[in-house]
Amino acid sequence: MSGPGRQYPFVENRMARKHLPGDPDLVTARRRPAALLFAAVPVAVATAAAVLKAGNWSLFVDRHRIELTPKARRSCSRCHGDGGWWVGGAFPEMEACGCWSDRRELRIRLLPIPAWRDEPPF
Repeated sequence: MSGPGRQYPFVENRMARKHLPGDPDLVTARRRPAALLFAAVPVAVATAAAVLKAGNWSLFVDRHRIELTPKARRSCSRCHGDGGWWVGGAFPEMEACGCWSDRRELRIRLLPIPAWRDEPPF
């Protein structure tokens, strides 16, 4: 009465319950979409990073929004990548350069921002 089935009956039952499909193409067909997804995600991230860097955009993501805002161009002959210049006078302020300030911001709202309470919490 030796053997793995007699001493350890749970080993034999566990092996019998394991489901192995008879058709290997069925397994491949189930795994194909997941494999394509895992292959496509790094490529999409790398492409998005290259586009953002080449187009001088900055990306901001949180649970409330996805926001693309323009950045100043380093090759701009007026601001040289600083985004603007200081205007002198009694109250100096920065004037924005058109290399980034005339471009649109793109914003996608995801979740609504909760409203502020009228009363203090305590």
